[in-house]
Amino acid sequence: MKIAHNYVGVSTKRPYIFSFFVDRRLKLGVLGGEDNLARLLCPRAGPVLHDTGASVRILADLKTIDEQDEKTFMSLNEIAKKLVASGKGIMAADRPRATFEQLLESEGIPVDEGAYRNWSELLFTTPSLNEYVSGIIMTPEQTRLRNDASEPLIAGVIDRGMIPGISPFKGMVALAGSDGETVGSGLDGLRERLAEFAAMGVGFTKWRAAFQIGPGTPSYYAIEANAYVMAQVAALSQEAGLAPIVEPEVMLLGDHTIARCFAVTEWVLSRTFEALYVHRVDLEGTLVKASMVVSGRDCPEQADVDTVAEQTVKVFRRGIPAAIPGIVFLSGGQSDYHATAHLNAMNANYELPWKLSFSYARALQREPMRIWGNRAENAASAQAALYQRAKMNGLASLGFWTEELESEAGVSTG
Repeated sequence: MKIAHNYVGVSTKRPYIFSFFVDRRLKLGVLGGEDNLARLLCPRAGPVLHDTGASVRILADLKTIDEQDEKTFMSLNEIAKKLVASGKGIMAADRPRATFEQLLESEGIPVDEGAYRNWSELLFTTPSLNEYVSGIIMTPEQTRLRNDASEPLIAGVIDRGMIPGISPFKGMVALAGSDGETVGSGLDGLRERLAEFAAMGVGFTKWRAAFQIGPGTPSYYAIEANAYVMAQVAALSQEAGLAPIVEPEVMLLGDHTIARCFAVTEWVLSRTFEALYVHRVDLEGTLVKASMVVSGRDCPEQADVDTVAEQTVKVFRRGIPAAIPGIVFLSGGQSDYHATAHLNAMNANYELPWKLSFSYARALQREPMRIWGNRAENAASAQAALYQRAKMNGLASLGFWTEELESEAGVSTG
């Protein structure tokens, strides 16, 4: 069922996981009319609702409904805080089908029609993953995938206590008038799409901008254009009751020094938050997905772990307001080890005004995908590897990770 968002707009509360809460937990019969929906949004209205002769029987008593109240109705700030709960982070699973299949081919893994669904199901159903993962970023296609029993995969994510997120982003397009720079696409019809995702149980969004460091790039024009789009998406997300994650990625590719990365990151963050302010985005209900301040991949002088931590924390203190509940990192092509070690160094050595955690894709899924190889018999082993990587990063988000733990898990620290 779809939710009438005009009822939600009365306050900052929104019925997170509302549709599945109703359909799966209360086992509704027939629901008719907006009056019923309005009363259903206030559970204490009673277990039996009527509308022009049609009856709705809720096969649960008011005590059960009340127990679900706090979980079901969450403000933007509450969603954001839950996503960066202590010892937990976010798994970015939002690789579109075409990109996913290209990745399999590049790794020598066979591709078939069911691979995308099977991989998504493997990720979403990993046993005990919710111990270290608070939310999962999905593609629009993944929100509609079903298992062999015809149950939506998104329902299983919710049942396991994780918040589904959506990447409504439709890819990078060339920024007109620029020298090869890009801007994210997908604003057309976004308000309506976000309302649909919210009704499915989605709790947050993520939108990416990518800035390549090079001679003359990123330009002021590209930074301003992308900051505007990210702020537009954040505002529309909050209008729909979804907590936005803003992702201004400064890319690892290139031979730039860590000092150059610091300068570009500072500039990008300053313009991003100016745009968020202009668009009246509630910072307390927003998260930032950030890249770390690192040397370019091809730079002959690679900064060590402690320097990366120091420079990243320094630029965040300059550019990210304390009102933001948390910052989650993208791995950006770092090795599994370095993504974890850098996160741990920041949390172990600095007092910070925001939570620092992870929103990794490759740094969580690289080894599990290698183990899986699109073979059903390898799924359990791949899930065990995913759980282990999530655990290492969960510990790093608290500053409790050690190289010894990584060695015990069989991960190279080189």
